[in-house]
Amino acid sequence: MTSSDRQFTETAQDTAPLVLEVDVNGGKITALDWGGTGPAVALLHPNGFCAGLYEPVAEALTKFARPIAIDLRGHGASDAPTDINSYKFNDMAADVIAVLDSLNIDQAAGVGGSLGGAIAVVVDQLDPNRWSRLLLAEPVAFDLAQMPMDGPNPMAEAARRRRPTFDSRDAMYAHYAKKEPLSELSPESLDAYVRWGSKVDDAGAHLACTPEIEALIFEAASEPGGASLAWAHLDQLSCPTTIAAGSESFLPNMFEMQATRANAELVVTSGGHFVLHEDTARSVDLIAKHALAIDIPQ
Repeated sequence: MTSSDRQFTETAQDTAPLVLEVDVNGGKITALDWGGTGPAVALLHPNGFCAGLYEPVAEALTKFARPIAIDLRGHGASDAPTDINSYKFNDMAADVIAVLDSLNIDQAAGVGGSLGGAIAVVVDQLDPNRWSRLLLAEPVAFDLAQMPMDGPNPMAEAARRRRPTFDSRDAMYAHYAKKEPLSELSPESLDAYVRWGSKVDDAGAHLACTPEIEALIFEAASEPGGASLAWAHLDQLSCPTTIAAGSESFLPNMFEMQATRANAELVVTSGGHFVLHEDTARSVDLIAKHALAIDIPQ
């Protein structure tokens, strides 16, 4: 069943996570902790999304791990500074470390998609012992010299054109279920994004990460301290790493280059950019095998 074949589900299917608020340098970073008795795994989301996007994956992971998803600054319920300089990747990575410190987690498996993958790389730069293993799904870790850009950032311009408000979450879900690239998400992942990634009031349902903030982060990624910082550290990663990419990715050669630079395994799956959110069972398998290095208990 595709997302467009069903309607939004307002209530999560299983156990709700513990919502944590961590003070980081006077700002608030929010995380979701689903519990579990296994090893900790930190889940970092793409730009414009939120920690709750991982809900379907996290619920399955609790059978053998302790999944913790973090709202990167500017996203979900975390604070959203309006200054582009607040979105340097090392500052966002420091937020992740502060959340894990607050939970007394000295080491965890790291999982990140797109922006979240790049932030996970920079976490390793700031704290080389923090990750036991890494699974990076199409991380924003690029040599910007190989990707010259003339004029405005096209990703930022596209973000600013996003619709910020809908009449309801039902309307938001229906819109995204038929519109690429969010239509590529599994139905349950789109449910989770709409539920956790929006705020509702009398005026309707509003994106928690506003189009302007999403655009600022795309612009920050293309400046020093952004994607190039993550790229520079790939050949210095301190833990075993796997890079996952979609077979229909718009930048397939770049992820091959990343894997070569990082001396990492490259896993190519069917689908597009949202590797960890297009097929929940596949994502759980990828995380178990490549981030946790375990066989899923039957």
